[in-house]
Amino acid sequence: MAKTTPQTTRRNTAQTLDALLTQIAQEHLFIDTLETRKSDSLDFHDVSVWGVKEALIAAYQAGLAAAQKAA
Repeated sequence: MAKTTPQTTRRNTAQTLDALLTQIAQEHLFIDTLETRKSDSLDFHDVSVWGVKEALIAAYQAGLAAAQKAA
């Protein structure tokens, strides 16, 4: 069985967070990826204020759920 190290835990946490943020961006802001693609037309997006609000609410709710799970 593989040993879990603090580095592995941090890497897994970062990957999980990246996946969650990408999902929120896709669902609420209609942004395909949060990866930098070195192209203004791919890296900058026009988004609605209501889309930003919904994305922020989703991120806040995800934080609340994570805090409740950790408690």
